[in-house]
Amino acid sequence: MSYPIYGKTYKKDIQVGDKVVSIEVGKFAEQASAAVLATCGGTVVLATIALGKQVNLGYFPLSVEFIEKLYAGGIIKGSRWVKRDGRPTDDAVLKARVIDRTLRPMFPEGMTHEVQIIVTVFSTDKQNDADMIGMLATSIGLQISEIPFDGPITGLRVGYKKDTKEFSINPTNTERDNLDLDLIVSGTGDAIVMVEAGANEVPEEVILEAFDRAQSELKKICADIAEIGKEIGKTKLDIAPKMGEDALAGIKADLAKKYKKEIRQMIELEGVLKPTGLDALVEKIVADNQPAEGEEPTVMADAKALHGVFHDLMAAEGRRMMIEEKVRPDGRKTDEIRPIWCEVDIFPSTHGSAMFKRGATQVLTITTLGSPARGQLIEDMTGEETRHYIHHYNMPPFASGEAGRVGYPKRREIGHGALAERALLPVIPSQIEFPYTIMVVSEVVSSNGSTSQGSVCGSTMSLMAAGVPIKRPVAGIAMGLMTDGKEYVVLSDIQGLEDHIGDMDFKVAGTEEGVTALQMDIKVKGIPGDVMKRALNQAKVGRMHILGKMLSAIAQPRKTLSPFAPKIQQLTIPADRIGELIGPGGKMIKSIIEMTGAEIEVEENQDRTMGIVNIGSSDQAKVDHAYKFISDMMRTINVGDEFDGVVTRVESYGAFVNISPNKDGLVHVSGMSTEYVQDAGDIVKLGDTVHVRVSEIQDDGKIKLTMLTPEQEEQSRQSRGGGSRDGGSRFGGGDRGGDRGGRSPFRGSRDRVGSRDGYRGGDRRPRR
Repeated sequence: MSYPIYGKTYKKDIQVGDKVVSIEVGKFAEQASAAVLATCGGTVVLATIALGKQVNLGYFPLSVEFIEKLYAGGIIKGSRWVKRDGRPTDDAVLKARVIDRTLRPMFPEGMTHEVQIIVTVFSTDKQNDADMIGMLATSIGLQISEIPFDGPITGLRVGYKKDTKEFSINPTNTERDNLDLDLIVSGTGDAIVMVEAGANEVPEEVILEAFDRAQSELKKICADIAEIGKEIGKTKLDIAPKMGEDALAGIKADLAKKYKKEIRQMIELEGVLKPTGLDALVEKIVADNQPAEGEEPTVMADAKALHGVFHDLMAAEGRRMMIEEKVRPDGRKTDEIRPIWCEVDIFPSTHGSAMFKRGATQVLTITTLGSPARGQLIEDMTGEETRHYIHHYNMPPFASGEAGRVGYPKRREIGHGALAERALLPVIPSQIEFPYTIMVVSEVVSSNGSTSQGSVCGSTMSLMAAGVPIKRPVAGIAMGLMTDGKEYVVLSDIQGLEDHIGDMDFKVAGTEEGVTALQMDIKVKGIPGDVMKRALNQAKVGRMHILGKMLSAIAQPRKTLSPFAPKIQQLTIPADRIGELIGPGGKMIKSIIEMTGAEIEVEENQDRTMGIVNIGSSDQAKVDHAYKFISDMMRTINVGDEFDGVVTRVESYGAFVNISPNKDGLVHVSGMSTEYVQDAGDIVKLGDTVHVRVSEIQDDGKIKLTMLTPEQEEQSRQSRGGGSRDGGSRFGGGDRGGDRGGRSPFRGSRDRVGSRDGYRGGDRRPRR
């Protein structure tokens, strides 16, 4: 059936779990190969697929873009100068990668036409996440387009809660906040193709059950996609290249037979990162096959083509060795882990540092601690949030022995950093437990397989060396797979060659209690469930082995921070007193910062029930000074509380005493002595420190103090016959007429109330 155009649209509803995704084809982008509009709740996504020209790049030129516009969430960019949406956020890049990794294995091998997929979010209800809706729309688009594609395939999210033991399909964003497992599974009706997950130490058996539930749901959705393809799908084009494959196959067979021994030796040498001798062999073959004058050169005289042929032959022989002989290129057993070397405190001036080396993969990780104000503000179509734990991953070209561009991070680096961050997030302490912004950077200095999981291991040790009280250490491992369709060989701790020629890269990170992160990519059209189970169980054994090696270098988080790290203390105050601490225009908090020399930040918690005050400085004495000052200032004063206060003003009828920052009380002459006092100046002087007790707090907040003990007060009352010496007239303006000049004796009270807006020390603007 032809693709509907010119206002004729095709509509269909697809059930995904307990939600309905409405599909509309033909409404927008009629010149694209396919365009699918998908709606779930108030979230609307357009997926477009475009087929480009054929190019000879040596790889399939597929590009996937996930575009989130702020207008989709009704937001105008916060920048005062730039209002245009900027480059994709890291989260948008990760969503594009999930779609890319799902679809790439399903295109025909050898395809060299450009294919561009753009997923644009036009509306978000901030509950139904656009990534899985976009995945479904893209899968339908490829199914109905003219582009060759071995679908149908799609993806969905599976949630799990430990306390209720309940699973959910495509949970809302609010529901995801309370999940212990957030799992993305992509697959066909029969097999899983891609996995991405974050978990709160979830057991392997729960994850396997989640796979089963996902597979059951995927089968129903893929049946719907296939039905749509039958109804409105275009005829697929025959665009796979046929560039002399038959002749090249004959050349490969001849070279494989003639150089069988050399190919085996090159595989074994590459397995231990030694020069394989391939360059010398190719150079010799090219020299021996130079064409005579006037003859056309053959593949045997083309060094570049020969390198490609020998890499194919090495891959085929390496796969045969592992599937048939169960022999790995470096001689290890299938479940054997490479030698591990761990070390902490690599660099003297950083807050925490560690090195993790496994075989020829080596990662340095540095931890830096900062005040909560250093958190990363994320602005996207769902709003703003501040993150206080950040993980970055860098892999310069020299790590793989190459020369290349150095600049902004590539998608792979963003993805690997996010995976390591996700793996450690469940063990990172909360802001209440550890009021710091934690910045972790993993620098890959040598790469030969699973640098992302090396980053997980190095980061765990670096965090512990920095004194971050993580709940439990986390280790990671990458599992591989070799299969001929009948035999499945699962490999622990794969290295670069095994990843390159293998059929699966399955990364598993977790603690001794359970899994914290998963990521799986495969090159085949899916793998059976029992192989997934074998890989997960084998990964757990390897993970525990690696964890033991790490703990031999550092067994637990340090109890003290680096002397170079800032010292931060946190206290909470009632939300209705934030303004009092800040003062009008920030006057009060600025004066505290100036007086103590500490950095002070104030903000409300999420439910606005209390204020969180973070006090930081490299000098602990300054932190202690500011902490005490604010604690005293925010202290709730009750009758009977005692203070050592400073006399700030003396009148004949009494003295004003400062009992806490910004708060004075009056000691009347009747509360200074059991004897008659004619003038307060006879007892105290300005600047004296006196011990006082709160005897009364009036409705308007004015405080009456006494310097007498309860026993002395009782003695004084008895000596006066049970009444006040002045009948109580002096307190608040007795027979002396109150404060001289007719002013209230409580004029000295300095209790001030200002703005309730958050305030960051050193910034003249109130926080938003």
